Amino acid sequence: MFTVLPVPEARSLLAALLPQELRRSEPVTLLRCLGRRLAQAVYSRENVPGFARSTVDGYAVRAADTFGAGEGAPAYFSVTGEVPMGARAEQGIALGEAMRISTGGMLPPGSNAVLMIEHTEIIGSEGIEAYRPVGPGENVIYADEDARAGDELFPANHLLRPQDIGYLAAVGELELEVFAPLRVGIVSTGDEIIPVEERPTPGLVRDVNSYSLYSQVQQWGGAPVLYGVVRDDPGTLALKLRQAYEETDLVLVSGGSSVGARDHTTENIARMGAPGLVFHGLAVKPGKPTLGGVIGRKPIFGLPGHPAAALIVFDLMVAPLLKFGGYSRIQPDALRVRALVSRSLASAPGREEYFRVRLRRRQGSLWADPVLGKSGLLKPMVEADGLIRAPLESEGIAAGAEVEVVLFGTDYVL
Repeated sequence: MFTVLPVPEARSLLAALLPQELRRSEPVTLLRCLGRRLAQAVYSRENVPGFARSTVDGYAVRAADTFGAGEGAPAYFSVTGEVPMGARAEQGIALGEAMRISTGGMLPPGSNAVLMIEHTEIIGSEGIEAYRPVGPGENVIYADEDARAGDELFPANHLLRPQDIGYLAAVGELELEVFAPLRVGIVSTGDEIIPVEERPTPGLVRDVNSYSLYSQVQQWGGAPVLYGVVRDDPGTLALKLRQAYEETDLVLVSGGSSVGARDHTTENIARMGAPGLVFHGLAVKPGKPTLGGVIGRKPIFGLPGHPAAALIVFDLMVAPLLKFGGYSRIQPDALRVRALVSRSLASAPGREEYFRVRLRRRQGSLWADPVLGKSGLLKPMVEADGLIRAPLESEGIAAGAEVEVVLFGTDYVL
């Protein structure tokens, strides 16, 4: 029989045998960098915007010429021309002069502020009156205000967001060195498992775990690779595990981790190479028969065949490695909310227990309703919005207690 370990202890045992960084970098074109992490810091090679520009439609002026202007005593300006968009402003501005300028236009020499068009009135064919003063730099972006040549724009390991992509485009970056996603091999085992495209007869079920694990790997920024369904044959499984091990960075085996004469995953991992099997059994429910190993410097996990348990153990043991590698496309903090439990839940001390919940609003509070169901059912996971955890040392969760809900996705509208 296996000996269960708390999740933190299992993680520590694995970490001691793995390299400090399970990642490598690759050059990627800017438009494909969303959700990737920088492998090295990015520095600006130029000033941005590179010239002083207006932030409003109006008139470029010398700020000092507007001082004291008001509704009862407007300041008068001669309009000497218009700044062409997309071109250098060649004509300068002298005392009492103004030039028409559009948002984004280059400030002409001699000017240092822009009067908003709403605060002016046209007088005759070549003049305006200003009804309020502007200070130096008002309605203006200076030549190096967005970025200065030589400045660090983003540090290494920064997660690139849409606004970051636009910012890097502004400084002329076309390609970035980012961390490559970990390749994750996925193997399903079991004589009762058949490919999804086949119709199951009595005693057979479709391969659920390959699809859910594939999607979880994608969600956490990894690159999943499917190796199909392997029957309960030690020789066939050994060949498939070896192939997955050689072709990917991390291997997941679904099923074959519980105690039984036909479960060969444990012995195969033990034989693949040192250090081999690291733990067999986690103090969690569901997910107790999980196993973890390290072959050379690569991790390999035996996940329960139960789909709900496989998903939960993935989040506990595999997702931290993908996050550690720096490939997360989603922010974990954004997927956690606080809620009140609507009913009491019992749990045995000595293990973490996870409960599926559905969220709802009631009288201004967010409530978590447990979604109960028999072990092995898929529908309760689909009906739930997330999971709550009863700690290792607790005997359950009391009704009305505030808990943290780990959401399954980002579609839930709070």
